[in-house]
Amino acid sequence: MMIHDVTARVGKHKLRMRVGRGEGSGKGGTSGRGHNGAKSRAGWTSRPGYQGGSTPLLRRFPKRGFKNADFRVDYAVVNVADLAHHFAAGAFVNVDALILVGIVRNTKLPLKVLGNGEIAVKLSVTADRFSAQAKSKIEAAGGTAVLTAYAAKVAAAAQAEADAEATKVANAAKRAPKAKAAAEAPAEDKKSEDKK
Repeated sequence: MMIHDVTARVGKHKLRMRVGRGEGSGKGGTSGRGHNGAKSRAGWTSRPGYQGGSTPLLRRFPKRGFKNADFRVDYAVVNVADLAHHFAAGAFVNVDALILVGIVRNTKLPLKVLGNGEIAVKLSVTADRFSAQAKSKIEAAGGTAVLTAYAAKVAAAAQAEADAEATKVANAAKRAPKAKAAAEAPAEDKKSEDKK
C-alpha cells in the first residue's frame, strides 16, 4: 500500500495482529514470545528496576548523606517589587488576587513573599510565609503582612516545639551540677574509708 492509497475508506487504525491461530498465520505456536521463560507466560509484567533477580544497580550503590527532597516544601514566590508594580494602595493581596494579575500560576503551591525590591504602597498581604525583609518592608510602607490560618497554625506548632526543646535543654543544664555532685560523693566517701 502506498501513501496515496490511504483514504478515509481505509481508516486510520490498523487491526491488531491475531496470534496463536495456527502456523499459517506466521504467529502461531509460541505466538512470537519465544519458547520458555517468564516472558512467555501469561500475566508477566516487568517492574521498573527489576534486573532478572540480580541485585539492582540502585541497591549496589553506597548510600551516604541525607537528601531533603522528600521533605522539601516548594513555594510560589513573589517579591515585594512585584506587589508594588501590580497593586494600588489599599489593595488586599492574596493568592487569588495574584492569580488574577498573572503573577502566580500554580494554585496548589503555598505562597511565599520575598523582600527583593522596594515597596512604597500600603498593602494588606496574606501569605503562607514572609521573609523577615519582606515583612519589614511591607509594614514600613504602612501595610500589613498576615499569615494564612494554616500557616499560622504550623508556625505556632513549630514555635511550641522549639520552646519545649529549649525548656528540656535548660532543665538538663540545671540537673547537671546535682548529678555531678551525686556522682562525686560516693568516690569521696570511698577515699575517706580507705584513709581510715
